[in-house]
Amino acid sequence: MIKKSPALPSWNGFHFAFISLFAVLPAMEQESITNAQEVSPTKSGIAYAKPDQEPQLLDLYLPQGQSDPAPLVVWVHGGAWRAGSRTRVPITRLLEHGLAIASVDYRLSGDAAFPAQAHDINQAINYLHHHADELGLDTERFAIAGSSAGGHLAALVGVSHGVTALSAPTSQKLPTSSERQTPKSPKLKAIVSFFGASNLQTILQQSTPHGLSVRVPALQLLLRGQPDQHPKLAQLASPVFHVDSNDPPLLLLHGDQDPQMPINQSHELEGAYRKVDCPVEFDVVHGGVHGGKKFFTAAQLSRVAEFLHASFAN
Repeated sequence: MIKKSPALPSWNGFHFAFISLFAVLPAMEQESITNAQEVSPTKSGIAYAKPDQEPQLLDLYLPQGQSDPAPLVVWVHGGAWRAGSRTRVPITRLLEHGLAIASVDYRLSGDAAFPAQAHDINQAINYLHHHADELGLDTERFAIAGSSAGGHLAALVGVSHGVTALSAPTSQKLPTSSERQTPKSPKLKAIVSFFGASNLQTILQQSTPHGLSVRVPALQLLLRGQPDQHPKLAQLASPVFHVDSNDPPLLLLHGDQDPQMPINQSHELEGAYRKVDCPVEFDVVHGGVHGGKKFFTAAQLSRVAEFLHASFAN
């Protein structure tokens, strides 16, 4: 039985309850993992931080037969910022291309408002960097990727390197025997965003009625209000406002029939990259909706692997 939450404030005449979000999230998550392979983590349940005294965990997948330190893709799951878990990993075929994957949990928006999610992801990257030798990872080849809300967070973390408000809190000690601490997460070498948001100040104006039924309650939880009520926080949470010429190469994948995340969100991020002459590639998935098999086929993930290896080589 689902316990109903109080009705949300209206936005431009729309009224939504949290129940509408619960109704659509299972379908969103199921679509995201349609083509996921059944692969068990090499190491599961690694505690990378303890914000609010609650351990946050990650699972590590290593390519079979890998002798040299492996390049790493940090995977950020979707779920409208308020659901999902690290167990949803639709990109495990990247293991066949010699890429390790670290799938991270982060505080969901029902437990902590933004920017807690960015803090946690950066904390996970710090942990993986500090423990790279024992985990078999190449610290010079770290990338980040995610889908839906995870695509938004992956892009945000990737383009906001050094932004104090989004960096891992320095007050939290990493669980390591070494006392060496870095003030910010290592710079990532590539970003892949599968149908993610990029500008929380424009997303509602671009959304369909169905999209609004998902996005309004999701933003209410993430920001503890709507973007027009918290414009500075919405800007901090928007990758487009952090892009500069030093950012890593970006690959965007978005369906032209996405009813939940406007494809204009990816167009905006592509435009921000092109404005500063930073490497960006945009694959429009024709007929693609919000997730589904079109995004995670063997051929599509081979394309992603090719992009990542090319980015690592530069």
